[in-house]
Amino acid sequence: MRDAFIDELCRQAEQRSNVILIVGDLGYSVVEPFAARFPDRFFNAGVAEQNMLGLAAGMASEGCHVFAYSIANFPTFRCAEQFRNDVDYHQLAVTVVAVGGGLAYGNLGYSHHAVQDFGLMRLFPQTLIAAPGDPLEARACLRYLLDHPQPSYFRLGKAGEVAVHPEVPSVAPGQWLQVVAERGAASARLSTGTMLHRTLASHRERDTPLPEDLFTMPLWGAGCKDSQAAQLARYGCVETWEDHYLDGGFGSWLREAAALSGSPTRIRSRFLRPDQTLGHTA
Repeated sequence: MRDAFIDELCRQAEQRSNVILIVGDLGYSVVEPFAARFPDRFFNAGVAEQNMLGLAAGMASEGCHVFAYSIANFPTFRCAEQFRNDVDYHQLAVTVVAVGGGLAYGNLGYSHHAVQDFGLMRLFPQTLIAAPGDPLEARACLRYLLDHPQPSYFRLGKAGEVAVHPEVPSVAPGQWLQVVAERGAASARLSTGTMLHRTLASHRERDTPLPEDLFTMPLWGAGCKDSQAAQLARYGCVETWEDHYLDGGFGSWLREAAALSGSPTRIRSRFLRPDQTLGHTA
């Protein structure tokens, strides 16, 4: 997924002279194609994420669309104040690119686990979360963000995710993107991010005898809750899947949307427990 992101960023930068990439002294073996093709638009801010976000905000205020690339926890929690005050409040075109969502950096320990990042980033009212489930969704999300510049959080996997979709899909904030449609389905599974692959595998194993539709939601955030009522109304039960803690995560976000709209749809969730196992609500 990282390679697809950089490849698409290079393609788009050929047409858009305002695209900038800043890294926090990492990403090597991935970001070199951009650095080689656009050396005057590539910056290494060093191990100084707060400065990186300040630099990104300054460039964005001058008309650039800046992509600030780092391991998930570092450009979020470490510089939350800079993102809140400099980027989100001023509605600047800065995309924080977080590589390694969930437990992707498992062997490096808790400091590298992104299991609370949704909870933080979805609090910012102007920020759109992009959590693609496969490389084609990553390309689609990047195209959307460039066409609709705004504060955004782009959460990438790093496990060599394979393509699920046959082609680059059309995506929009809050839109449920259908992966599997079954006749007579009264319930659905809805994933965000790289949990798409695990959701699809579980669906294929038929761990439920009842027909279920399967969706992914690659774009969502604080401004997308109003669009959920009509989609929820199609089902009596929806089960969310995410590689994030339950509190503050994607399932919690959907429950808030359902409560605000008065939707009677039952919402269950699959999520990460603090012991890194997959939990679920009844």
